[in-house]
Amino acid sequence: MDAEVLVVGAGPAGLSVAACLQERGVEAILLDRGEAVGESWHTRYERLHLHTPRGQSALPGLKIPARYGRWVAKDDMAQYLELYVQHHQLAPRFRSEVSRIERGSDIWTALDSGRSWTGRQVVIATGYSGSPIRPIWPGEDSFAGDVLHAAQYSTPTPYSGRDVLVVGAGNSGAEIAADLAEGGAATVWLSVRTPPNIVPRQLGPVPITLMAVGMEHSPAWLVDPVNRLLQRATIGDLTRFGMPSANTGLVAQARATGVVPTIDVGLVRSLRAGRVRPVAAVARFDDGDVVLVDGTRLTPDAVIAATGYSTGLGPIVGHLGVLDDRDRPLANGPRALPQAPGLRFIGLSNPLKGQLFQIRLHASAIARAIAHELRGG
Repeated sequence: MDAEVLVVGAGPAGLSVAACLQERGVEAILLDRGEAVGESWHTRYERLHLHTPRGQSALPGLKIPARYGRWVAKDDMAQYLELYVQHHQLAPRFRSEVSRIERGSDIWTALDSGRSWTGRQVVIATGYSGSPIRPIWPGEDSFAGDVLHAAQYSTPTPYSGRDVLVVGAGNSGAEIAADLAEGGAATVWLSVRTPPNIVPRQLGPVPITLMAVGMEHSPAWLVDPVNRLLQRATIGDLTRFGMPSANTGLVAQARATGVVPTIDVGLVRSLRAGRVRPVAAVARFDDGDVVLVDGTRLTPDAVIAATGYSTGLGPIVGHLGVLDDRDRPLANGPRALPQAPGLRFIGLSNPLKGQLFQIRLHASAIARAIAHELRGG
């Protein structure tokens, strides 16, 4: 046996679990497909900052340095993860891409391209945004411009003076659209299929995600009317700028679809200034144009698909009966399912209060549950 626990993924979730297990004297091996700590943060678009404040984003056992400011930039987050590894003396095994998890009588085996790893328990921490979802639209081969996923977007510089269609009004799409508008794109269209609930990053001095902590388990019928009043007071009526209003309340939408609110970090300003123009969903491409579901034809120079991600867990654990029809875990946190005892998931949900805050809570709870099962305490 290689270790008592195999932790698959060395991002914030995996590092947190490994640190909490170490504190309880449980041996864990961290496996990650990347090349270095914080790699995925370094490769994200330059404008990105955390949507949760510094104090709400720290991992167990180490505060985020105050010099990073309240809203931590993506490269500072990567540096914080490096500090976290040093502080807890963790040693991730990089270039270890786990392709499948198998369960024996009392041992789990993780298979990667080079070897197999065994442990009594497994924690999957590969990230909620594991694999980009990039739709292939009918007629796309007739389009001469660039079509890319938001994961490939870095800065607005290549799009200066060009017309760009951003598809998807979630957090990535909204921020990329604002970034393009502020960065010199000629025209920015934002294609909206599901109208988002747009909220400010903070109300006065209070971060919106901190307020969401109390909403996480509250009935939608109770809190959504209050949310709607707050949205009207802070964001206002965006329908006059072409943005359709959300069909349901903030909490109801999140629970029904898994789509969290779009936190405003520049979109509303760009909408009001006319620099971002909402349009209908994309239906197809035709003779080099983009045709929308309402029949409108656009001729952008580039299309950026902010169309989300999948967990990518199907090939790894789909055969174990632990995923739903969208490849999302049926259970997150300390609870292991009866059909897969000793297998847990962390960082693979999208809570209103923020993933990093949820990771901190789940990491300590998972470590406590594993220590109890392995050691009886």
